[in-house]
Amino acid sequence: MENIYIPEPKLARFLFSDTRIAFLWLLIRLYVGYQWIEAGISKFQNAAWIGSDSGKALRGFVLGALQKTGGLHPDVQGWYAMFLENIVLPHVSLFSYLVTFGEIAIGAALILGVFTGIAAFFGSFLNMNFLLAGALSINPVLFFLELFLILAWRISGWYGIDRWLLPRLGTPWKPGTLFQKK
Repeated sequence: MENIYIPEPKLARFLFSDTRIAFLWLLIRLYVGYQWIEAGISKFQNAAWIGSDSGKALRGFVLGALQKTGGLHPDVQGWYAMFLENIVLPHVSLFSYLVTFGEIAIGAALILGVFTGIAAFFGSFLNMNFLLAGALSINPVLFFLELFLILAWRISGWYGIDRWLLPRLGTPWKPGTLFQKK
């Protein structure tokens, strides 16, 4: 069977692989990164997230989410409520640390432009979890922007560390200069 190549539309090629548009991804990356850093640092400075009362704030969040599971069209689906009740609540202190340091790491990686696509993926993963728990806030906006950062992973870190790091590391389908035999 013959392989068929379907080329990308010009607009997609421009948006997701042309360095002339990298400034747009820089602005989006800095905005999203700032939101994550700000959220993570505010949690880091709060004893209910990190420290003597770690897990207290997250427990309140999870218990609030569990109250949204009733009715004909619940805000929180039953399968996700089971995850919150059986996995998160028993380990709420651990998850509190994971959320806090995860938010800081995602924000720092996005601001520095290092592993931008991976950082955006983990940011979207956190946003999706917050959305599944019934928390809207800024989560849909960040999720939307992170999806585009993931699509533009090749150039979204062009004005950042990725510009030098990615060519050296390469991709799973093509090793970078660091791994090529001389």
